[in-house]
Amino acid sequence: MKPDVNGLTTHQIARRAAQDIPDGSYVNLGIGLPELIALSLPSDREIVLHIENGLLGMGPSPRQGEGDPELINAGKKQVTTRPGAAYFHQADSFAMIRGGHLDLSVLGALEVAANGDLANWSTGGEDAVPAVGGAMDLVSGVKAVHVLTRHCTRNGTPKLVERCSYPLTGAGVVDRIYTDLAVIDITANGFEVVELSPGVPFDHVAARTAAPLRDGRFSG
Repeated sequence: MKPDVNGLTTHQIARRAAQDIPDGSYVNLGIGLPELIALSLPSDREIVLHIENGLLGMGPSPRQGEGDPELINAGKKQVTTRPGAAYFHQADSFAMIRGGHLDLSVLGALEVAANGDLANWSTGGEDAVPAVGGAMDLVSGVKAVHVLTRHCTRNGTPKLVERCSYPLTGAGVVDRIYTDLAVIDITANGFEVVELSPGVPFDHVAARTAAPLRDGRFSG
């Protein structure tokens, strides 16, 4: 009998992704799972978090009852600020994004395709969210895009696919994916595993990926 394969928790996914953010980076964190990165930034690096509302130097969410209701992120959740934080107009915030001044955007996903296409704003259904928000600007204006997501939906449907079936946020924009099962790069040959989560076999990940998956852990 094969042992259960659990993979990483959401906090562990965020913690793993935070380890790859270089010192001195300016980073935008998307709504949902990526927000947890703010709790896991390496203490020996200076990493400045940006939000579309107009803030550089975002901190983690405040403790219950201690937040400022006027200090929120793009998902309308209360946040804190770090020493040296700066506020500015939302137009200036998007000028930073569109001008290529952010190093990294970390986003969630509904689907990621093997060629790096990202779908993360709508399922295309009649009751779907009516607008994309700032995600299209983020994936086209930053220097790199990382995705944090569960490998499959709650009903077991793979989120890493050959081609996205949902409306695209950006074409060929994703560089790296962090899931509960693995760290996966987008390469010229499609999905390539660079790291497996503890206790997770490669075959387990491949069976839950709806596209060819290469094992790149021992290459080069």
